[in-house]
Amino acid sequence: MNGFINLLKPPGMSSGTAVAIVKRLTGERVGHAGTLDPEAAGVLPIMVGRATRLLDYFTDKGKSYVAEIAFSGATDTQDAQGVIVEEGKKIPSREEILATLPAFTGEIMQRPPAYSAIKRGGVPLYALARKGEMVITEARKTDIFSLELGEKTGENGYMLHIDCGGGTYIRTLCHDLGQAMNAPAHMRFLLRTRAGAFHIENAVTLEEIQLAAEEKRLDQLLLPLETPLMLLPEMQVPKKWEKLARNGGKLPSALLPELEEGARCRIYIQDTLLGVGRRAGDEIRFDVGLTGGNE
Repeated sequence: MNGFINLLKPPGMSSGTAVAIVKRLTGERVGHAGTLDPEAAGVLPIMVGRATRLLDYFTDKGKSYVAEIAFSGATDTQDAQGVIVEEGKKIPSREEILATLPAFTGEIMQRPPAYSAIKRGGVPLYALARKGEMVITEARKTDIFSLELGEKTGENGYMLHIDCGGGTYIRTLCHDLGQAMNAPAHMRFLLRTRAGAFHIENAVTLEEIQLAAEEKRLDQLLLPLETPLMLLPEMQVPKKWEKLARNGGKLPSALLPELEEGARCRIYIQDTLLGVGRRAGDEIRFDVGLTGGNE
């Protein structure tokens, strides 16, 4: 089995646990692309078999989320699982929030939360924070492509619709929005609706995966290996070069002359994806192989 399962991860489960369940059901090497916090739900691409080799080659690393920001106070974890560290005494108006959103759109600086999976000296920051150690993270750039205000929820919440680049912390975005309005806030709910080429509309639940395993039709849930690679140009290898390509050999760049120096492409023999190649001078060399001798 080689491909991707577009998992709809439930809240209350870590990404690692979800991967372990899929690994047990498939019996294959498995990994995930784009960690979701345990309490978050939504799209979690699961790489199965040879798909695990492709993580570094995803052409679209953008994410889409629906999140609820709660102006009931800031927490130490920046989400609803944490302890209130600053009481919320102000609920901004819709007009005030709308006026603040532009400052958090585009390329922004964001300081990752202390309670995060980022590692320091091989140890996740959340482990250090839980032991009471002082954790100070460095601000880094992230991209917010779109930030829209949705409906009001209850007395102190609003829904947010976010399109962003990889590595964005939505709970930090909620926290920072609150600070900007002098209205301490945290993230109360998070649903990821897209992770690159994987969308919530065709995501499957763990229960559906379990049933497919019992009925021996897991392969029907697999998305093709090229799913996250479709923005790369395609190169079809002619019959005369087939043996060389299947053995991971260097191919002449004349097979795809428009490919620029250093650029990548998808390499095919008819309908079979052999791997991802990169142009180096007059050659196209395999960056990663997916079948046959180019493994």
